[in-house]
Amino acid sequence: MPKSQDLIPLLQRVADALERLAPVAPASDGLDSADAFIWRAENDGLEAVRAVNRVDYVLLKGIDRQADILLENTRRFAAGLPANNALLWGARGMGKSSLVKAVHARVNSEATGKTAGHLVLVEIHREDIPSLPRLLQDLRGAKRRCILFCDDLSFDGADTSYKSLKAVLEGGIEGRPENVILYATSNRRHLMPRDMIENERSTAIHASEAVEEKVSLSDRFGLWLGFHNCDQDTYFAMIEGYAEHYGLKVPTPELHAQGNEWSITRGARSGRVAWQFIQDLAGRLGQRLD
Repeated sequence: MPKSQDLIPLLQRVADALERLAPVAPASDGLDSADAFIWRAENDGLEAVRAVNRVDYVLLKGIDRQADILLENTRRFAAGLPANNALLWGARGMGKSSLVKAVHARVNSEATGKTAGHLVLVEIHREDIPSLPRLLQDLRGAKRRCILFCDDLSFDGADTSYKSLKAVLEGGIEGRPENVILYATSNRRHLMPRDMIENERSTAIHASEAVEEKVSLSDRFGLWLGFHNCDQDTYFAMIEGYAEHYGLKVPTPELHAQGNEWSITRGARSGRVAWQFIQDLAGRLGQRLD
């Protein structure tokens, strides 16, 4: 008769075999644990984000029209009404990704006391786009409504992963789940470099067809929201808003002068530059940005 210690390896192999046979719990099972998640494609799981790195909606300056449109679209989606996928494209640092996160928080704050109305924000990284069908299959069975967020989305010439995105946006036989909407940001309006578009047009036998497949991807977003470089007045409004919100006591003329000098050293004016200036200013004043 075998000794008990001899049975341990056998029992371990049996346990491992049973674990492999057991069905894997879908990622959607854990959506009640948080309001934001990151999709980890390597293990087909969702990682909860307890504290989202975001800027308050009221602090976003110079993008009022874009903010109003995206907020209204998101409110409709949260209410179970028809809403569009959205592509936020344009100048760097002008608040595209910040707006998506701020709108998510704003709509959830408006739904206080209505658990069913709380939206889940699920971020998928650009390099994980090929795994998108697996993620959507998990989210399809979820009770909560989900904003799928892809930041800095773009494709190069030899990249074919955009086909996964096209299929789930509109063209697939299943289509996008009713409880999921996609918001993406990009510096490119058509999600591909302009020089690549021009090169394919100039070398193709049928120029208009050469890039149609890739360019048509952006057409599948119902909302196109353009973001453009801000002027000096808008930049000053940004830093004034931040300074007032965080209680940074600096006279307005001095605040403008320091902010302008900061933007010159950076060679740009944008929401990102304004925030970086405020962080530097708060540090010099010995104040925290809480």
